[in-house]
Amino acid sequence: MVAADVYDRLVKRLVAWATALPPVHADLALALALAAYNVASLIPETGQLRLPYAAFALVVLQTLPLTWRRRWPVGVWVAVGIPRSLYDDLNLGFAPLALASMITYYTIMDRSSTRTRWVISALMLAGIIKSQTLPNHTEPYDFFVIMLEFSVAGMAGVFSRTRRAYLREVESRAQSAEAERDREVAMAAAQERARIARELHDVVAHHVSLMAVQSEAAASLLPDRPAEAGKSVEIIGQTAREALAELRRLLGVLRGPARPARTENTAPSPSISQLDAVIVQIRQAGIAVDLRIDGSPVKLTPSVDLTAYRIVQEALTNTVRHSGAQEAAVTVSYEPGYVTVSVSDAGHGPAGATAWPAAAGVPAGAPNGSRVPASRSGGFGLAGIVERVASCGGSLTVGPGQTGGFAVAARLPTS
Repeated sequence: MVAADVYDRLVKRLVAWATALPPVHADLALALALAAYNVASLIPETGQLRLPYAAFALVVLQTLPLTWRRRWPVGVWVAVGIPRSLYDDLNLGFAPLALASMITYYTIMDRSSTRTRWVISALMLAGIIKSQTLPNHTEPYDFFVIMLEFSVAGMAGVFSRTRRAYLREVESRAQSAEAERDREVAMAAAQERARIARELHDVVAHHVSLMAVQSEAAASLLPDRPAEAGKSVEIIGQTAREALAELRRLLGVLRGPARPARTENTAPSPSISQLDAVIVQIRQAGIAVDLRIDGSPVKLTPSVDLTAYRIVQEALTNTVRHSGAQEAAVTVSYEPGYVTVSVSDAGHGPAGATAWPAAAGVPAGAPNGSRVPASRSGGFGLAGIVERVASCGGSLTVGPGQTGGFAVAARLPTS
């Protein structure tokens, strides 16, 4: 048992040492080991050899070319085969096992092209048949033993080649999967950045626009009408607090896992059912808004619910900022499988679209995902609406209203 353990440890260390060597050094060690084996196998048979010195020289010459077997497998096969054939042709007597020839054949089957393997196999078979016609090769089973030895060496080479190809394929697939995962992660990050940018734009643009309108109203009311100016200032403060609450909600989404958002500082996402609060703010800005609900309200998915709310909010915000309208109409229509939100005003008509990013670039019934560049003022309101509608699989229509002014309508799937 102790001897077996020592042998196992010795073999493991030898294998570890051999695998750690560079390929050329490992093949050189193999060539020297085979040369030592051939010489050692001939020493007991020295008395029966016809030309002992020639025999020792030839068995060493058969092994040394193995040092370059991986770089030039066919050339090494020839270099190994010449001294081996000379040994047989000279009829020197006892011949060691043709390990060097089997190793070169294994290397060819492992590393050469299909045509080369077939040609070398045919030449190898012819050489074996020729060797069996020489003197001292009269035993019939010698041919079958040699054929079995070289068949095993060739099959081992084929298996090694197949395994290496399989490992390359697995590695390639793993790299492709990793690259695809990186692309998906990058795409998801870009989509999330775009979503947060849309949210920030809608929150800031809406509330800041209302604050600007109220501040202008307060300035025009002072000093003659301080009570009404004070009311505008109160609205500014209330609007600022609402903006801060929504910003806290968005910032809570951006917090890392190590710093979870505090629930008391965040609020749930806005919903289409909360349009009354937006409409009150717009009315306070001096625009009469008519809200109409058609059909029976149904529960919407969170993304569709938020998209519908933001579309109405952004459309009304642009009405306040740019249309010069005194009236606006908001309609929410529920039908089987869809909800349609539309906002129209009686402002400057298509001219009011200059505040919308390249409104002329999004014709009525624009397809999902239409690209909308930013306006000259740098805004991204309509572009954000287009992206929101496209992400929900809906359709968007923007342009002049039926009675003048400007209209925005989005038809969104409810699920």
